[in-house]
Amino acid sequence: MAAKCEFCGKGPQFGNNVSHANNKTRRRWNANLQAVRAKVSGASKRITVCTSCIKTGKVVKG
Repeated sequence: MAAKCEFCGKGPQFGNNVSHANNKTRRRWNANLQAVRAKVSGASKRITVCTSCIKTGKVVKG
């Protein structure tokens, strides 16, 4: 399963951890994804969506 919202396509973002000594190591920020049962084209299906899509009402649970 890819770490990506199936509605808006939001996925992980990448950047650096920066220490006090200014050492840089790569890190990633993951989207807050939840597995929900939602209505997709009339049928109930299990999909992975981000919480911002759930909050704004883009996902119809059912």
